[in-house]
Amino acid sequence: MSRLDELIQELCPNGVEFIAIGEVADYEQPSKYIVNSTDYNDNFETPVLTAGQSFILGYTDETDGIYEASKDNPVIIFDDFTGALKWVDFPFKVKSSAMKMLKAKPKKTILRYLFHVMGNIGFTSSEHKRLWISVYSAFEIPLPPLEVQSEIVRILDNFTELTAELTAELTAELTARKKQYEHYRNKLFSFNVLNYAAVGNSLNNIVVMPLGEVGIFTRGSGLQKKDFTQTGVGCIHYGQIYTHYGTYANRTKTFVSQEFAKKARKAKHGDLIIATTSENDEDVCKAVAWLGDEDIAISSDACFYAHSLEPKYVAYYFQTEQFQKQKRGFITGTKVRRVNTSDLANIKIPVPPIEEQRRIVSILDKFDMLTTSISEGLPKEIELRRKQYEYYRNQLLSFPDNKATA
Repeated sequence: MSRLDELIQELCPNGVEFIAIGEVADYEQPSKYIVNSTDYNDNFETPVLTAGQSFILGYTDETDGIYEASKDNPVIIFDDFTGALKWVDFPFKVKSSAMKMLKAKPKKTILRYLFHVMGNIGFTSSEHKRLWISVYSAFEIPLPPLEVQSEIVRILDNFTELTAELTAELTAELTARKKQYEHYRNKLFSFNVLNYAAVGNSLNNIVVMPLGEVGIFTRGSGLQKKDFTQTGVGCIHYGQIYTHYGTYANRTKTFVSQEFAKKARKAKHGDLIIATTSENDEDVCKAVAWLGDEDIAISSDACFYAHSLEPKYVAYYFQTEQFQKQKRGFITGTKVRRVNTSDLANIKIPVPPIEEQRRIVSILDKFDMLTTSISEGLPKEIELRRKQYEYYRNQLLSFPDNKATA
């Protein structure tokens, strides 16, 4: 018999009392802790918390009106419109008043137990209303003796800690593999050529040429998200290149109608599709090799590159530091960053024999597959652990009502 089973058998063998959360928790509005400044800086000390998923909005240098939470004096931040919970054990200020700060009433419950049991409620609502007073405070929760609460907290916290450790290990493994991948990718494309070979000169059968002499860049046409259809001709919108696609693809996420496709500019098998616009320098010129059999429509703020090289060889080259260094010199714009197709045409690429291109692709495909499998495996593992935690939390918090057994 586990320690928890022993405690339940000894202290509450016939079930536990169910009490409304509002009877065991006090709340405070965050009004007097609201930040005045809009200048957030990572170099400042005090976090600024907001309701919703972002949670930590930034950091402020304001010193007045700080909520002095700590490891010994934690607080639960409750998003008053979504019901989301956050455990906070550090000093903070707040941006949004759409939250409550919850504390356990003395001798009624353990705050950490309240955090776990409230997370088990799983209430969702589409109504835009203050959830604490109208809904959550009325939810009845099982309230076993404090000793039982403490043991449940210990078990669930240990599970959470183990999950965090596993996630950290997988994330570290993924980071290491990505760095190794980037190192070999840059090395495979270096050839000791870009640094000193003149355009058109060959060295060991490798020729360095401007992209514009190897192929042709064509701008996409006016494709917007409102033009998407459920079926039809495949299409790639420029924003999808850096949010959905990897190095290559053989099917599209979205489609346009046959009628729209007739007037659209379309990429063919083997073409490289390039996002020429982004809000940051990293995503500008992110590219995907199209390996599907059908021609696909391409949006404006993107272009496609028709060439005679191994398609994935060109796609991998666009990811190298050699390419990135050249690209940075052609980026224009302030808030929106762009590279024109005429400038892309001036970027140089090493062109080895086709057999060497394929050899390089074969090596990089293996690295890409490894990092992708880890990347895809990481969120799956995290989701599995989350479901396991939720299952055990539900099991540990399933008490009979002692009124029903009386």
